[in-house]
Amino acid sequence: MAHSLSAKKRVRQSEKRRARNRARKTLIRDEVKAFTAAITTGDVKKAEELLPKVAQRLDRTAAKNTIHKNAAARKRSRLAKKLNALKAGRIGPKAAAAASKGKKAAKGTKAATA
Repeated sequence: MAHSLSAKKRVRQSEKRRARNRARKTLIRDEVKAFTAAITTGDVKKAEELLPKVAQRLDRTAAKNTIHKNAAARKRSRLAKKLNALKAGRIGPKAAAAASKGKKAAKGTKAATA
């Protein structure tokens, strides 16, 4: 437990910052989930609409030092890569679901051979 006035103030500030950062990260997570759902269902149009919004949210959160700017860039790049793969027809809805979970398609499936 903090005893000095400055330490008590730091505790109050930390609690506020933590709540703010958690809220920002939750918004990112929710938007990424919506984008991933669009990719999984194979809805290119919706995914194209959501990608700029997700990228903007990532950049804004990185600018406020909630996440590192390189982490934001990495996530943005990976999301764009998934969208480009869907557009090129390299992945279908089933393979997109596996790709969004970070798993490879099983051998012998159409997604694995495509």
